Amino acid sequence: MSIDKIVTGYHDAMLHKSADELAGLYAEDALHEFPFGGLPPFEGREAIRAGYHAMWDAAPFRTDEIRLEALHRTEDAEVVVVEQTVVVKVGDQSVTVPGLLVLRIRDEQIIHNRDYMDTSAITQVRAAST
Repeated sequence: MSIDKIVTGYHDAMLHKSADELAGLYAEDALHEFPFGGLPPFEGREAIRAGYHAMWDAAPFRTDEIRLEALHRTEDAEVVVVEQTVVVKVGDQSVTVPGLLVLRIRDEQIIHNRDYMDTSAITQVRAAST
């Protein structure tokens, strides 16, 4: 699976709020970190699956749109940086959440993800959810 297909699959999983689709993109021993999100890292594919089920299954929002702003390939062939904008709908309110993914991909699977989200936008999503 190409880098472009992995990123598209990642975005599709977000649009579907499918923890199973997302986990399917990761290696068994992958690491998913949230450096600015205040969340503990998910260590391993099954922890990623469980963590995203916990976050998405009962969440009162839906993802309406994901814009891929840029895909940067780095000097390290395994690492790409994804600039993205996610538009989330909570009730009748839309919130735009800019973010970055720093993905390390090996053997067509994500082995490490540093998931940077705009924390002020996440606060808005949480506030609109209550």
